[in-house]
Amino acid sequence: MLDHIARLRRFNRAVMREVGALDTSFLGRGRPLGAARVLQLVQAEGTDIALIRDRLDLDSGLMSRFLRSLEREGLIETSTDPVDRRRRIARLTALGRAEMDAYDSIGRAQAARLVASAGSRADEVVSAMDLIATLLNRDQLSIRPADPDGPEALACLQAYFDELVARVPAARPEMFTLPDPASDSYRPPQGRFLIAWSDDLPVGCVSLRPLGGLVAEVKRLWIHDSARGQGLARRLMTAIEDEARAMGLRTLKLDTNSALTEALALYRATGWTATPPYTDTPADVWLEKPL
Repeated sequence: MLDHIARLRRFNRAVMREVGALDTSFLGRGRPLGAARVLQLVQAEGTDIALIRDRLDLDSGLMSRFLRSLEREGLIETSTDPVDRRRRIARLTALGRAEMDAYDSIGRAQAARLVASAGSRADEVVSAMDLIATLLNRDQLSIRPADPDGPEALACLQAYFDELVARVPAARPEMFTLPDPASDSYRPPQGRFLIAWSDDLPVGCVSLRPLGGLVAEVKRLWIHDSARGQGLARRLMTAIEDEARAMGLRTLKLDTNSALTEALALYRATGWTATPPYTDTPADVWLEKPL
């Protein structure tokens, strides 16, 4: 059996060949992968060039060459930020948007062919890809506010409810409704809904809703399988507690179930203590934390 290092290097070579990383014309569009990736990160409304450079871990010289090349092709325009003249902003042109549409179409077709080639093991293969991509992107993971009725939030919540039904004996599918009739309570100014992002994949969520006065409830902490074991649950809990403090709240509560052992261990390790029951089944553990 090959050792882990040899297997990883074999994997790297296979990925480089599959995505055309060494091609001078990535996906047949006439420019190398580096320039294509810069183009893919430029938004029509404008993107800070420093953010693109940091995201791709490019040095300033190489970044400048990519930008000049894309400008010569008429795909982007760059300008100084009128609010902060230290910042430079890149924007897609109409031609750039058309080029991005072409990349997206070709990329999706290529991905569909790869998934189809996996046959009955497609779910297994894609799950393995999720795990690897999330691990490689762990230093770029971001936590951002979201609308609780948005498509990404609904996908996170459905996965969370599915897990509850699978792991908690008292949980039944009819207990959980989407969209949530009470979703307004998770929107500012009443509450908050946060999603953790790994590139463009939502890999976690947590939410906050008011209970009255200076008390609120933390709800729906969920982590994608691919992101577990990397400290993301703790980061999400820290983020939602920070939101609560910024709102002037003084006490947080949550309910959970004893079958969710990983969540319970996290809560108890971060200062949550027992409180009298305040909700019904499927909860059987109630906790609170002063802020």
